[in-house]
Amino acid sequence: MKASGFTFIKNAIIYDYPVVEAIKSILPICDEFVVAVGKSDDDTLNLIKEIDTKKIKVIETNWDESQRSGGRVLALETDKAFTGVSEDSDWAFYIQGDEVVHEKYLEGIRKAMTCYKDNRKVDGLLFKYLHFYGSYDYVGASSNWYKHEIRVIKNNKSIYSYRDAQGFRKGRNEKLRVVPIDAYVYHYGWVKEPKAMQRKQENFHRYWHDNQWIEENIKVADKFDYAKFVKELKLFEGDHPDVMKSRIHNKNWKFDHDITFSNRSLKDKFKKFLNLSFGIDLGYKNYKIIKG
Repeated sequence: MKASGFTFIKNAIIYDYPVVEAIKSILPICDEFVVAVGKSDDDTLNLIKEIDTKKIKVIETNWDESQRSGGRVLALETDKAFTGVSEDSDWAFYIQGDEVVHEKYLEGIRKAMTCYKDNRKVDGLLFKYLHFYGSYDYVGASSNWYKHEIRVIKNNKSIYSYRDAQGFRKGRNEKLRVVPIDAYVYHYGWVKEPKAMQRKQENFHRYWHDNQWIEENIKVADKFDYAKFVKELKLFEGDHPDVMKSRIHNKNWKFDHDITFSNRSLKDKFKKFLNLSFGIDLGYKNYKIIKG
């Protein structure tokens, strides 16, 4: 069995993306790793090249920022990386620049890939998610955070990145058939030094909206106010992936949150009631769950 990793990135240093940690977290079970590196205003290209000269395969790209409606440019960059995956790979493991997989899950992921490699009914593997917010001590607890997403797909070139690169589709807008696995993706996109987070907010919305929307909706500030935008959170009681521990140790800001506080909407309360009482999940699902 051969597995390839793939991702895209641009301006990783300016916007403080843990992309090196992201790549390193799954590199042990990847035979190669394709990175589409967009033309950047910092040294992102060399940052990526220095990770592992034997496994890393860089594709230099230019982002088409005219394709920003709904974050379409992000999907296009994902597809560029996927196209670079070797033809003889059985699986392609996708990870975004702010996502990390704990080392304790790698063997289970490898076993699942081996198990379903020749099963034509299976297009991919479905992961669980933990979304960190404000600091490395809190995770999102409201239904606003997506709970699952596809991160391992068959090396089938009819598969393509969907919408803003959150998930995948195939053929003529067909949802992928996936098997859930017992593995989490740790999403650190909302954990940055407040000044870096503010820079990201002011820049990244350009890939979804026009300048007028940004001027009307994104406040220019020196640093991001985590407390102002916080949703319901809970304490994270586990341990972080080894590749993240140095970054966590060097964290230079403080964020505290009263977990008894909740600004959960009536809609969110209803969703949680249905889930806890009847096992009904009304969340968005960009996939079809099957029995392998």
